[in-house]
Amino acid sequence: MKLLRTISTRSLLVLVIAVTAIGGGGTAIAVAASRGTGPTPPPKPLTQAIHDALAAPEPDGITARIRFANRLFPSGSVLGSVGSALMSGASGRLWMTNDGRGRIELQSTAGDAQIVWNATGVTVYDASSNTVYKLAVPARSAEPNRAGSPPSLAQIGAFLKELGANAAISEAQPTNIAGRAAYSVSLAPKHDGGLLGAAQLAWDAARGVPLRVAIYAQGGSSPVLELTVTEISYGPVASSDVDVSAPAGATTVDLGQPAHAGAKPEGKDAAGVSGLDAVKAAAGFPVVAPDALVGLPRKDVRLVGGSDSKSVLVVYGQGLGAVAVVERQAEPSQQKGDVLSSLPTVSLDGLTGHELATQLGTVIQWQRAGVAYDLVGSLPPAAAEAAARALE
Repeated sequence: MKLLRTISTRSLLVLVIAVTAIGGGGTAIAVAASRGTGPTPPPKPLTQAIHDALAAPEPDGITARIRFANRLFPSGSVLGSVGSALMSGASGRLWMTNDGRGRIELQSTAGDAQIVWNATGVTVYDASSNTVYKLAVPARSAEPNRAGSPPSLAQIGAFLKELGANAAISEAQPTNIAGRAAYSVSLAPKHDGGLLGAAQLAWDAARGVPLRVAIYAQGGSSPVLELTVTEISYGPVASSDVDVSAPAGATTVDLGQPAHAGAKPEGKDAAGVSGLDAVKAAAGFPVVAPDALVGLPRKDVRLVGGSDSKSVLVVYGQGLGAVAVVERQAEPSQQKGDVLSSLPTVSLDGLTGHELATQLGTVIQWQRAGVAYDLVGSLPPAAAEAAARALE
């Protein structure tokens, strides 16, 4: 697959393993892949299975039927009752070319959802709300020697050893997905996992193409998010299958462009401003950042955004169990227009906030004394509310 050959070796291994390594501290790996009927590949060490996947011949294209499950929002919650294919899950189809373009189409009674991507961006169309979400993708500089050999067994083994210091990693488990002989690997961080329980990735043993990815909440036996291939074929894919535009008249939401890792925030007022005293001096509004929050030590304080939209990011704890707080000057219309304003309310010692609770974490938004706060953490609602009340 083109993607597996255009990203760096370290990024590729992170994609295959580390990105899926999201789980609760010390959670045992006992998650089984959704097996199809058919042959399974011979047992292999994980290093060999990964090496062979990266060295597999690149298909000319991929056409597949898929199943997407979303149990992220508790039953009965506002978002859990939404009929969108993106919110409730659905079956659909996938097309991918060998030059990195692709499309996922999900069908539901509320209307289709389309996810289209290429080298410049990702577009998501949700028919239930007739809304298009656009996200630009930063240009990636070419890396030399990507056309050469895949990483060696020794390089893969060294990376797995490093990763194993923080995550419990299973061996490659022979299985069958969509009638294809496949290998599956499960991971669970050893600490600082928050509500995340485990993750699992399965790939075609002969082609190296991912066939299933699933994320589990702590203590859960069923994934809260899962994308599984149910049928797959390899061969050329027409451009008309992947170059699809949203309907005219749809509402467009521009999500901007994510920053490069390690890039400085834009705007001269924000760039490089970190540390509590410096941030307080530059923020332009009162900054609340106690030394600890619900038992988690303050790890970072920095100014983000440009000179016209400065915000303060405060991080408590580390890893997946960290709590992040974003503070900014409140706008007069913000409480009414914000995406969280339609969600259930929560009382915070006389203030009213809005809360989004999921199986993997909680988001709370509120305002106090002209400052708007967003608190995000992989923790249950009660703990998130306690953290919000402690920010005084």
